[in-house]
Amino acid sequence: MKHSVTEPLGAAQSLKITDSEFRKASELVKSLAGIHLTDGKRELVSARLAKRLRTLGLATLNDYLDVVKEDKTQDELVMMLDALTTNLTSFWRESDHFDFVVEQVLPKLESRGTNEIRIWSAGCSTGEEPYGLAMLILGNLKNAQNAKLRILATDLSTRVLDTAKRAKYGEERVKNIPPDLRNKFVTKENGPHGAIYSINPNVRSAITFGRLNLMEPWPMKGPFDMIFCRNVMIYFDKPTQKQLVERFAGLLRSGGTLFVGHSESLAGVQHSFRYLRPTIYEKP
Repeated sequence: MKHSVTEPLGAAQSLKITDSEFRKASELVKSLAGIHLTDGKRELVSARLAKRLRTLGLATLNDYLDVVKEDKTQDELVMMLDALTTNLTSFWRESDHFDFVVEQVLPKLESRGTNEIRIWSAGCSTGEEPYGLAMLILGNLKNAQNAKLRILATDLSTRVLDTAKRAKYGEERVKNIPPDLRNKFVTKENGPHGAIYSINPNVRSAITFGRLNLMEPWPMKGPFDMIFCRNVMIYFDKPTQKQLVERFAGLLRSGGTLFVGHSESLAGVQHSFRYLRPTIYEKP
C-alpha cells in the first residue's frame, strides 16, 4: 500500500480534496456500492471523511481510498458509506405503505389460498422496517397462526445489522408502533439507563438478517410477494436505478409489489412495472 510522506491529518485540520481525488473517490464508490457522488457533494465528502482519516492516521484522501480498495472484508467500505450516507429510519416510517399492505396486498394474498408470504426488506438499516412489517402482517392476517411468513432483511452495513439483530429499542423509537401491535408484539424491559423495548420472539423468528451489497450478485431466489427498497435509490443515478429495478422484477412473483421511498420515483427509469400510486408499483 502506498502511504503519503505528508503528516497525518491533525485534529484541527480540514480535509483538502483535489479534483483528481474527488473523481477517484466518486469512481470507487460508484463501482463498489452504486452510489453516485455529484460535484456538489465534495464538501460533504471532505467534512465526513476527515474524522476517519484522522482515526487511521492518514494524510490524504488518496491514502484512504487505497485502504478501502485493499480491504477484502469491505469493513472500511462500510465505514466510508456510513459516513457518506444517512441511516435514518423509524417504525412506521411512510406509514401509507403499511396501510396499503393491510388494505390491498393482504386480501390479495389471502385469496391466493396459500399461507406462505415472502418479503424482502432491501436496505433494512437498524431493523424497524422488517420488524414493523412482521408485526403488521401477523397482527392483521386472518389466519396468522398458520402463516409461513418469511422476511429477508439485508443491508450493506454490518453496524446497523448488529443493532437490528439485537431487536431492542428505546421508548422514543417504538412510539410510532400502533398501540395494539406494540402491546402484542413488544415487551417492555428495565435497562440500565431506562426502559428498553424488546421485539418478541414470534416476530424475530420470521426475519432473516444478512449483509448484502446490492451491486453484487444476489444469493437468494424468488419469488417474493413484496420488495421494500425505500430511500436507497436516492443515492444511485438513473442507469443504476434501472438495473436495480430490473433485478427486483426478476425476483418478484407476478402481481408482486415494489415499494420505494417517498423521496424517490421511477420517473425517467425504464421499467416493466405497473404504476399503482406514488412510490408503489406492481409486477404485471
